Amino acid sequence: MTLAPSGFLHINGSDLEYRMIGPAPDRAPTIVMLHEGLGSVGLWGDFPEKLQAATGAGVFAYSRAGYGASSPVKLPRPLDYMHIEAQQVLPELLDAIGFRRGLLVGHSDGASIAAIYAGSHQDHRLQGIALIAPHFIVEDVSVKSIAEIKAAYETTNLKEKLARWQKDVDNAFYGWNGAWLDPKFRDWDISEYLAYIRVPIAILQGEADQYGTLRQVEIAKEECYCPVDVTVIPGAGHSPHREAPEATLTAIADFAKAALRADQPQAA
Repeated sequence: MTLAPSGFLHINGSDLEYRMIGPAPDRAPTIVMLHEGLGSVGLWGDFPEKLQAATGAGVFAYSRAGYGASSPVKLPRPLDYMHIEAQQVLPELLDAIGFRRGLLVGHSDGASIAAIYAGSHQDHRLQGIALIAPHFIVEDVSVKSIAEIKAAYETTNLKEKLARWQKDVDNAFYGWNGAWLDPKFRDWDISEYLAYIRVPIAILQGEADQYGTLRQVEIAKEECYCPVDVTVIPGAGHSPHREAPEATLTAIADFAKAALRADQPQAA
């Protein structure tokens, strides 16, 4: 399959928008980017381009169903929506783009999806995962902030701002917000997958993250058998790639280059 630099892929019954920077996944190592719970291809900004320039790898970003210009989803989302993305959608997408080897880089929900994928698929193509502000369990601070953003969405111009990045902004917002605020979601816990991850892991956490604490990092250190490289970014909140882009780019690029280099056969 020959991929254009941008377009749509029909995956798991939905049309998913994507953007590709650098060489195609069937020709070079590729970093696949998984956005946050209110993210999209566009909301990554120029971070994919900077990551491609810093690593030399191809970068492939896509909007999950319900986000960006991708197909909308039926609401309410099932509470296991991240498992569905990791275990049904992502495998099909990686095969469709001709992914041969590389990394997953996920932010927030996207980081959780990357962790579930790596912990439930022994994928020889995967050389590492970089997790920006991941969630492995639901914390009180997460629910509090998500309740507050719902109030802001319904009473301020936040909806208008998000609509720049989301074709169906209500579908994107309530699909995410409704799941996280469902009382049954308090039992959501993906820490069991961490022990099964067989590739290096980088975790980047903003020191002032309003959606999660360093308890998430502690869980990874407790559960993972593979190396876990942690970078706590001073002054950054939940989106360090936007709030401290240079520090975040350096940490991810260094991790990616080391992981991809380690996968190369050594000369005798």
